[in-house]
Amino acid sequence: MITTAALVVLLPFLAAVAGLLGSRWPRHVRGDHPGGAQTGPERAEAERADLAAGRRAAWIAVVPTAVSAVLAVWLAFTRWAESGHDPGGPFPFEAGGGTPGAVTGTLTVIDTGSVPISLGLLVDGLAATIGVLVTLVALAVQTYSVGYLHGDRRYPSYSAFISLFTSAMLLVVYAADLLVLYVGWEIMGLCSYLLIGHWWEDRANSRAAVKAFLVTRLGDVGFLFGIFVLGTAAGSFRIADVLAAVPGMSSGTVVAATMLLLAGVAGKSAQVPLHTWLPDAMAGPTPISALIHAATMVAAGIFIVARLHPAFLAAGPTLDVLAVLAALGMLGAALAALAQDDLKRVLAYSTISQLAYMAAALAAGSDSAAVFHLVTHGAFKALLFLCAGAVIHAVGSNLMSAMGGLRRELPVTFATMTIGFAALMGLPPASGFFSKDEVLVAVERAVAQGPLTDAAALLLYGSALATVAVTGAYATRAWLRTFFGQRAVVALPEPAPGVAHVIDTREAPATMRWPLIVLAVPALLLGFAGLSGVHWGTAALSVAVALLGAGAVYAVWRSDPLSDPARMLGPFRVPCERAFYADSAYRALFARPVLALARLVVRTDDRVVDGAVRGSGRAALGLSGLVRLTQNGNAQLYVTGLLAGVLLIAVGAVVFG
Repeated sequence: MITTAALVVLLPFLAAVAGLLGSRWPRHVRGDHPGGAQTGPERAEAERADLAAGRRAAWIAVVPTAVSAVLAVWLAFTRWAESGHDPGGPFPFEAGGGTPGAVTGTLTVIDTGSVPISLGLLVDGLAATIGVLVTLVALAVQTYSVGYLHGDRRYPSYSAFISLFTSAMLLVVYAADLLVLYVGWEIMGLCSYLLIGHWWEDRANSRAAVKAFLVTRLGDVGFLFGIFVLGTAAGSFRIADVLAAVPGMSSGTVVAATMLLLAGVAGKSAQVPLHTWLPDAMAGPTPISALIHAATMVAAGIFIVARLHPAFLAAGPTLDVLAVLAALGMLGAALAALAQDDLKRVLAYSTISQLAYMAAALAAGSDSAAVFHLVTHGAFKALLFLCAGAVIHAVGSNLMSAMGGLRRELPVTFATMTIGFAALMGLPPASGFFSKDEVLVAVERAVAQGPLTDAAALLLYGSALATVAVTGAYATRAWLRTFFGQRAVVALPEPAPGVAHVIDTREAPATMRWPLIVLAVPALLLGFAGLSGVHWGTAALSVAVALLGAGAVYAVWRSDPLSDPARMLGPFRVPCERAFYADSAYRALFARPVLALARLVVRTDDRVVDGAVRGSGRAALGLSGLVRLTQNGNAQLYVTGLLAGVLLIAVGAVVFG
């Protein structure tokens, strides 16, 4: 089993290496680029070479990922069979890494002189379940990208970085040691930077990539120190040893460690207050958005809290902080999604909100509900992003104001995206209905008797119910504005590199269409894995509240189909559209003071440090000019100086003698 897990992690990594080394970087320069004056035959030959490199890269990327997915599925079924899971029972996974029956394998132990580092893998129900999610979504994204980035000259490196991204997330999932896990954690940060900035020629894309890298690195500083605190207190970085040692640790140590870990979780999973990078990251290619939002990067933070959940349960103050952040994040992001015109930004704020739901379940003490929603969310959010990519591919714009009436022209995309929106809203029988029910039940229990304080639990429950209504509202708004009404006549912006405006809208090519159909199946049916655990009273309340929000948007839209239903927000529309000015506040509180300090340092360096160097040089030159006067070769001047010196000596002798 450990060998199989190692292959699941290694195959995408080998694909990344082969993709970077085996597929040449396009060396030809387009004739329409400055300095690239090619003849027609030369340009055609360059394009043929680029297409051939893209085909090779596609095979190198897709085949190993497919094999890794098959092995991950086999590993999961084997693990569930060995644990005696009932297919009709609760969602199958064990909490933490110290659960009896978990399989651990260690390649070697590195003696650091203090706390050793073990290079090993851990396979339990949690790792097996998330491994299936990661590999299947990565396979769908790799396949979809073949059509979406067809003809892109940097596709070979793009596909290789996706493979590396996938391998890094799988290392996080299967790692048995916290420092080995941290290696995958950091590689994901690098891959997100490279992939978000794939079309770096556009300054907005490169700035979004840098922002994502810096904000997540800020959280990772705390995350690394949290690992050190836990590992030092436990005397080991092995996850099983750390969790076994938690009951013997002081409450201060556990609270400090989990608070530090929470900083990294907030950064990776885009939770308040480190959430601002995720909406801007939509500047990257849409398949990358699907991968980041569904299976890698943002999923890693929730996975870590689930993996170390016994440690978080032992830290009551940390759970209260997590609950408050989740309450603010889920409702605030949902309101922001309700006012966005960019379809991808709607889905981005939706991800922040849904991840906050998972954080709410973890704060309420139910890691199983959080992981269940993480898995169903991975299926329907990957579907929604890839459907959005198909719409953008056809329309040539991200803006819903440029869409409308697409249900007849894009029937497959319309049907599959409808399933995705239904799952997002939590409507039966879509998967989100079942997993969201589990989250709400967990929060309800926390109000009655849970690990949270009364105030935190009530805040969390109120925010969760309000968010259900707002989720129904923004999902319905996006659905109506994209597929119903009439196409607005607008001036389309310049398309992003690799995305062309299409006059006659039609379905995307097969490589983009089939992943939508395949992902629609788990988005619709995956929830039945938790059918026996449905609490019908809570589920009915959730559906009623979601339909209330959807109905309000539909009524406003129906009154004027050409106008944006977001007008129902009234004076709050602009604050919601600007995400409550979080970016503006950070710019005023942090970015501008740091830039001002940087400018002060530059001026100080130029005027003081460099000024002192330049001044000493000028002084040396001036003194050398004076000394040079005494050595100019004029004998008459030398005699005059000699006589003047003798005269001064004589006068001195007379006066002072």
